Amino acid sequence: MTAAVLFQWMLASLPEIIVITGACILLILGQLVRAEQLLFWASVAVVLIAALATLMLAGEVRPAYSGMFVADRFAVFFKFVFYLATVLTFLLSRKYADIEGIGSSEYYVMLLFALSGMMIMASSTDLLSIYVGLELMVLCTYVLTGFLRHERRSNEAALKYVILGAVSTGIFLYGVSLVYGLTGTTQLDAMTAAVSGDPLDPGLLLAVVFIVAGLVFKVGAVPFHMWVPDVYEGAPTTVTAFMSVGPKAAGFAVILRVFLNPLVAASDVWIIVAVIAVVTAALGSFVALVQDNFKRLLAYSSIAHAGFATFGVVAGGADGVASVMLYLLIYAFMNLGIFGAVIMMRSGDFSGEVIEDYAGFAKSHPGLALLMLIYLFSLAGIPPTAGFFAKFYVLTALVERGFVFLAVVAVLLSAVAAYFYIRIVMVIYMREPERAFEPALTPFVRATLACTAAGTIGIGLFPEWFLRLAQQSVFGG
Repeated sequence: MTAAVLFQWMLASLPEIIVITGACILLILGQLVRAEQLLFWASVAVVLIAALATLMLAGEVRPAYSGMFVADRFAVFFKFVFYLATVLTFLLSRKYADIEGIGSSEYYVMLLFALSGMMIMASSTDLLSIYVGLELMVLCTYVLTGFLRHERRSNEAALKYVILGAVSTGIFLYGVSLVYGLTGTTQLDAMTAAVSGDPLDPGLLLAVVFIVAGLVFKVGAVPFHMWVPDVYEGAPTTVTAFMSVGPKAAGFAVILRVFLNPLVAASDVWIIVAVIAVVTAALGSFVALVQDNFKRLLAYSSIAHAGFATFGVVAGGADGVASVMLYLLIYAFMNLGIFGAVIMMRSGDFSGEVIEDYAGFAKSHPGLALLMLIYLFSLAGIPPTAGFFAKFYVLTALVERGFVFLAVVAVLLSAVAAYFYIRIVMVIYMREPERAFEPALTPFVRATLACTAAGTIGIGLFPEWFLRLAQQSVFGG
């Protein structure tokens, strides 16, 4: 390996190097300087510098590390979704961290390390590099889930997450070992040669099933969804907001690269993926109907949306991949927005985690209630919000590939899901206020709500431009 090759490899992974180096520096700086505001702005600066480096490298495909890593438009698209989720989480955390007593430098450092893991996952073209990014991400989210050290609920959530996460990782690694034993490689592109033999080899099919099982856990799909409600409810709300967007998008980035590989496409795993999509969307939609805790309802909402995005994976092809990418971008805006609304309710002894806490909110705070209405309508898929077009393009991809029955099922499940969002709207607008309170509206929370509302409305007004951006980013466009 020459110095020129090493330089090209490092250049391809420059954004990841920036984030990891910045996190290490902040970890040391946090022990020397007790200035929370400085660490906060430094963390934001690290993400923005990485985003600038990513933008500079977006012009061409840059393979690196002997085919284990690539910087292409597909990875760039997802990395900007990760940057969006991380920066908005930083903004939401500024006041919330002080209220909950988690305003330490390690909190921001863990978010940065989790970001670097997601970035590696998006650029990985080898099962082993995917595993490295996956573990870097989940180890940090384990810690972040239990950051409320003095709350039993947070400790319990972290413990459940660790145990179930370890099991899913073992399942994924077992699938990787089977693939390597049967094909002699772990690189996604090199696996294509295995298809020229017997694609119905039971060993390969079993390996694909294990890899699928390990990956669907990370996005909270059935039957590996058990951790989602407890973890979302027990984790700090800012961490829940981050986990609902960043790691989920990273999981789908890997799923799209792995599932659309010829080795997987040649197996019979597609019927399994279709069943997972239907059952996941159905369970998330129906169980959310009986939830009274807002965070737990959003957890089942997240499961339902994971199922709907999986319909795009079933559709496959460039249109299917682009529909999933657009779906995840829109989901980032609307879900971070609704979690921002929950976070702003955290003031004094008022948590805003119970749906009844929002009774009559429109009468006391009409502007904020309107924002919540926009987010909830978008999550429900009601036009002309961005959420409607997110679902519309997934359905279009299904119909164009001949999966009309699945498209009908998806529409029916969306109608069920719309009910529990509208139920919250009814509580906000049709009930009388039960108590007086003032939301914790800091400038950072206002900025987050403004950004997410602009994204939710803006993509709804100009969906074709964003769809074209996703289409151009499909595996390098």
